[in-house]
Amino acid sequence: MPTLPTSTGPLLLGAASLMFAGGLNGLILPVRGAQEGFSAFSLGLLGTGWAIGFVLGCLIVPRTVKRVGHIRAFGAMTALAGVAILLSLLLMHPIAWVPLRALSGFCFAGAQQIMESWLNERSGPESRGRVFGLYAMVNLSANTAGQMVLPLGDTSAATFFVLGAIFYALALIPTALYATQQPAPLTKVSLDIPKLWRNSPVAVAGILLVGIANSAFGTLAAVYGNQIGMSVTAIAIFVSATLLAGAAAQVPVGYASDRTDRRYVLIAVCAAAIVTAAWFVAVSPRAIVPILIGATFFGAFIHTMYPLLISHANDHAPDGDFLRTAGGLLLLFGVGSIIGPLVAGVVMNVAGPEGMFWTTAGAHLALIAFAAWRISQRAPSDTRERFVRILTARFSTPQTLVLNPRSDRAADEPQEDRP
Repeated sequence: MPTLPTSTGPLLLGAASLMFAGGLNGLILPVRGAQEGFSAFSLGLLGTGWAIGFVLGCLIVPRTVKRVGHIRAFGAMTALAGVAILLSLLLMHPIAWVPLRALSGFCFAGAQQIMESWLNERSGPESRGRVFGLYAMVNLSANTAGQMVLPLGDTSAATFFVLGAIFYALALIPTALYATQQPAPLTKVSLDIPKLWRNSPVAVAGILLVGIANSAFGTLAAVYGNQIGMSVTAIAIFVSATLLAGAAAQVPVGYASDRTDRRYVLIAVCAAAIVTAAWFVAVSPRAIVPILIGATFFGAFIHTMYPLLISHANDHAPDGDFLRTAGGLLLLFGVGSIIGPLVAGVVMNVAGPEGMFWTTAGAHLALIAFAAWRISQRAPSDTRERFVRILTARFSTPQTLVLNPRSDRAADEPQEDRP
C-alpha cells in the first residue's frame, strides 16, 4: 500500500491549528456576547457577517493569490484573522463585532483554501482519498477541540481571544517553512443558479433552506444554551455533540440514499429534525442529559442534509461535473447562511430561546413541501452516483472539493471556470 506523502504531515498540522482557532473563535463570541448582554438579534448578525465574509473569501481570494502568491496571501489571511479576534476583545460591542466577524469569515475562507491547495498539490491520485479522509478527521477533531477548550478557563477574561489569535498565527508556520514551490492556482467556482435549477430544483431550494437552518443553529446554539442556563462546559459539549453525531450519521444515511430515491431519504431526515425541534419547543428541557440526547439526534439529522443534496444534484448533473455542481451549491449554501442567523435572532427575541428551533423547523417544513411537490413532478432517477461524504459546509470551500477524490479532474490539475 502506498504511504502518504511525508510533506502532508506539516500541512495537516497547520490545518489543525487553523481549525482549532476557527472553532474557538466561533464559540467564544456568542458565549461572551451573551454574558455581556447582547441581544439574540445582535448575536445572529455575527453569523450573517461570517457568512458574507466567507462567501466573499471564496470568490475573491483566488484572484488575490494569483496576484501576490500563496505564501504572502496566506500570511495576510492568518494575520488579519488574528487581528480580528483581538479587536473583538478590545471593542466589546455588537456594532464592532459584526464587521470583525465578517473579516474573520473572509480570512478563514481564504486561509483554508490556500492550505487545501497545498494538500492537493502534495497528494497524487494514489493517495488523495486517504489525504482527504485524514484531512476531514483533522478538520472535525481540531474544530471540536477548539470548542471544548472553553470550559478550561474563564470566558469573561481575555484568555480565549488571545489563544485564538495565537493559533491563527501558528497555522502560518507550515507554509512558511515547508513550501518549496507555489501550488497550482486555486479553483474558482461560479454560482450559476439557472443551470443548477435546471439540473435539480430540489438541490437548489434545499441547499438554500438547509443553509438557513444550519447557520441559525450553528450561530445561535450557544446563545440558546446561555439563555436556558447551561454552563459553558455544557454549551461546548452541546455544540460539539451535534457535529460529531452528524459525521457519524453520514454512513447510514448514505447507505439508505444509495438504494432509493434520495428525496425520500431527505424528507425522512427533515421530518425527524422537525420532530426533534418540536420536542425542544414543547418540552423545553433544562437538564443536561436530555438536552445532550436531543442535540445528538438533532445534529445527526441536520448535518446529513447537505451531503444528501449534493449527491442528489450530482445524480442529475452532466458527467464529470462534480466540482462545478458542488462548488456552486456550496456558495448557495453561503447565501442561506446569511439569512438564517438574522431570521433566528429576530424569532428568538420574540419567542425566547426556543425560537431557534422554530426557525429550523420552518425551513425543514418548507423543504419537505418542496421535495414532495418535486417528487410528484419528476420520477425517481434510474441511475445514482454514490453518496458524497463531505465536510460540514460551514467549513468547506471550493478548494476542499478539489481535494475530494470524487473530483476526477482534481487527480490531474485544478481547473478554471469555463466561459
